[in-house]
Amino acid sequence: MPPTSLPADLAELVAVMVALRTPVTGCPWDLEQTFATIAPYTIEEAYEVADAIARGDLVDLKDELGDLLLQVVYHARIAEEMDAFGLGDVIKAVTAKMIRRHPHVFGDAAARSAGAAKGFWERIKADEKLAKVAQRARFGAPAMTQEHPSVLDDVPANMTALTRAIKLQAKAAQVGFDWPSVAPVFAKVREEFDELAAELDGKDAAEVARRQEELGDLMFVMANLARHLEIDPEAALRAANQKFTRRFQGVEALLRAAGKTPPQSDLAEMDALWDAVKKAEKVGEVG
Repeated sequence: MPPTSLPADLAELVAVMVALRTPVTGCPWDLEQTFATIAPYTIEEAYEVADAIARGDLVDLKDELGDLLLQVVYHARIAEEMDAFGLGDVIKAVTAKMIRRHPHVFGDAAARSAGAAKGFWERIKADEKLAKVAQRARFGAPAMTQEHPSVLDDVPANMTALTRAIKLQAKAAQVGFDWPSVAPVFAKVREEFDELAAELDGKDAAEVARRQEELGDLMFVMANLARHLEIDPEAALRAANQKFTRRFQGVEALLRAAGKTPPQSDLAEMDALWDAVKKAEKVGEVG
């Protein structure tokens, strides 16, 4: 899609990307990049957006959203160079998808009055999946060759493991493979914890492998617990990471006030300082 057919600000960004990717006169580093080499940066930028949101930093959020938008423009430019699709096609496709998936908002009077009927998301997505068959053939993408498709096929393998666990469990739940309440999930957590505890002492490769497997099982069921509690485990863990960072930095500050650094302290002292920081937070003195 030519930059002139885009809004002015977006057209300017696309023009910058075109210049960076122009042979001879462009940037050597940018010219070397492919979908695969840029993908890690795309993931990183998405996390930085989430981090700015979690911190409530709107200044950073503006910048990070720009960086994420650049990733979309970058991928679209590479695709356009291959005569596959351009940024305009990306925008049109997602616009059409949002309209298609919200007939209760954008449909005719009957569709709007019917509201979001149960199961309509699944039906729309199933229709979209069939429509992709023709698109994949057009772009030369590998065909889906599974003889017996699985309900789990749509869950990307390269998601973070924790997020993918939630997605896999949610997909299975849609066809009835799920606990009916949170109580049996808690029981499963205890079962997996006990199984991990039974594997703590081994040193050989097989015992280490079993310990890793049991830890994975425990983490998987903890993700399931988060799903049943309607808590985003990634967000919960990010918040826990931020809390640990804040409190440990509080410990460092108290040590500095005493003329010391963490290596000059010991666990007992730092643990006591940790409790002091935690108590101060609870009474509203810090954090």
